[in-house]
Amino acid sequence: MNDQANSVDERYATTPVTLTGWSRQDTTWMLGLFGTAIGAGTLFLPINAGLGGFWPLLILALLAFPMTYYAHRGLTRFVLSGRAGSDITEVVEEHFGIKAGALITLLYFFAIFPILLIYSVALTNTVGSFMSHQLHIEPPPRALLSFVLILGLLAVVRCGEQVIVKAMSLMVYPFIVALLFLAVYLVPHWNGGILSTASTVPAPSALLHTLWLAIPVMVFSFNHSPIISAFAVDQKRQYGAHAEERSSQILSRAHLLMVAMVLFFVFSCVLTLSPSQLAEAKAQNLSILSYLANHFDNPTIAFAAPLIAFVAIAKSFLGHYIGASEGLKGLIVKSGRRPGAKALDRMTAGFMLVVCWIVATLNPSILGMIEALGGPIIASILFLMPMYAIRKVPAMAKYRGQASNVFVTAVGLVAITAVVYSLLS
Repeated sequence: MNDQANSVDERYATTPVTLTGWSRQDTTWMLGLFGTAIGAGTLFLPINAGLGGFWPLLILALLAFPMTYYAHRGLTRFVLSGRAGSDITEVVEEHFGIKAGALITLLYFFAIFPILLIYSVALTNTVGSFMSHQLHIEPPPRALLSFVLILGLLAVVRCGEQVIVKAMSLMVYPFIVALLFLAVYLVPHWNGGILSTASTVPAPSALLHTLWLAIPVMVFSFNHSPIISAFAVDQKRQYGAHAEERSSQILSRAHLLMVAMVLFFVFSCVLTLSPSQLAEAKAQNLSILSYLANHFDNPTIAFAAPLIAFVAIAKSFLGHYIGASEGLKGLIVKSGRRPGAKALDRMTAGFMLVVCWIVATLNPSILGMIEALGGPIIASILFLMPMYAIRKVPAMAKYRGQASNVFVTAVGLVAITAVVYSLLS
């Protein structure tokens, strides 16, 4: 097995792969990364980030790109440091041993899978509400509606990873247009909003406390770690020794796009709504779209909001499915079972369909807590594990001594401690 892996690595080392110009596949991956990161969480970000006031929001806006880019680049480099074709669970086992590989695979699955369940519930709620309130038709029984919706998304999944990424990249276009439309639509309604808090500079201790609790919101709003493993594997397959260079280019463009787009949307919202209105939206547990629709009593926004939410949730579901299925397959293989590739795919899809369908039908309220509990695990895998590997793994020694390593480690620790504090307080 090792000889075979080594021969594959030698093939990549000797094959004269060169970087060509930017390709359509690179654009597809860029939009796929964007699609996984920018989903339903974006629709709550203006509320969560804006409640802290102007100065914390400004600092978070300046930190958004380096926080997301350096962290995801580190995780990509970690996956690329393994043997050719190895996903994140196999690379962990390769670098840290079988026990660590099994542990990380377990944590990786339980960090991502609950988010998939949340998207299943949210998708069912969104479509059911849209049929009732906008189309004025009686939705089918919840069990049937959730089954049809999840089965439809899994039909896309069954077409293969490349089809998933292409579907997500296609869904990104209407989402970008919708976010831009809403942000521009709000411009004439800007009334200062959050600028009312700009005249008062908070005390350093209060500012640091606000930032400490707000950083996880920003981190997880731009998180697309579930698709990074598949992304890195594909980059290594395409570009061999040049995979790190091209993947960094794709990541930087994807992050510039998502940060610019989302921050424009966020600032447009918080310049329209006052801090008290943002607090009201949070108290009502509404997304910013729903609150704006009620605030302006605008039928266009009222009709468009659930459609935008559907696109956001569906594409995030597909992106998180890649990571969740990767983790589940790793758990099955590490349990000692060795089914064929097709049988493994069918087992994974069947499990996902049944569990997502049951949870979406039951519509439990505990899912928000599960997502919060998954936060520290995601931060550990995304921020801390690659930085630890840079210090300990010879294959990643070339990345040592970079200031970005310290920055990523610090942000990871801040995110983890803040989430734990929020859960305990």
